[in-house]
Amino acid sequence: MSHSAIAGCRLYGFIDTGYLAGRSPAELTRALVTGGVDIIQVRAKELPHAQRVELALAVIGVAFRAGVPVIVNDDIDAAYESGADGVHLGQEDWAATPRDRLANMRIVGISTHSLAQAQQAERDGASYIGVGPVFPTGTKPNVKPVGLELVKQVAGKVAVPFFAIGGINMKNLELVKTAGATRVAVVSAILQAPDVAQAARKFKEKLGGPAVSQK
Repeated sequence: MSHSAIAGCRLYGFIDTGYLAGRSPAELTRALVTGGVDIIQVRAKELPHAQRVELALAVIGVAFRAGVPVIVNDDIDAAYESGADGVHLGQEDWAATPRDRLANMRIVGISTHSLAQAQQAERDGASYIGVGPVFPTGTKPNVKPVGLELVKQVAGKVAVPFFAIGGINMKNLELVKTAGATRVAVVSAILQAPDVAQAARKFKEKLGGPAVSQK
């Protein structure tokens, strides 16, 4: 599970079916790539497996040409079948997944919600971790935010690359950076913007120079 594929990534974008609003996944991927997103996750929790594979293929068809890795949320089989670069798993899915199922997966990301979970994910060999939700988010309305304090703790004690995620927008991005995050994952603030490419570009510019692995 490679860290090198993640080391230079700063902005993590999403093709989330909850935010498509009738738009073409391929066109939306093109907008994300144009805006400078470094990695894209395909998140389609309500779709059946075959349609999830189809969606991933549409995203990969655009992202591959731009050299942007594509990650499939939760569905390991869909990740393999579509030729995605990796899979992202929540805590329960990670705990229930035999490690041999991930043997040939280049990138494996894990969601974490505490310092203990972040440190365990690092020991388990995660390529990267998500830390959040930092702020309240419509993507996960029933999950209590972990706050900026956890970002500070993870930045100081975990070496694996991490993305702060959850309710991050242009108004609070500076707070997240000050807490120690050099990488962020953004869903609604980009996908619901009037101009997706421009919104992504603004985030990328605010994130500054190339990301470096936290030590």
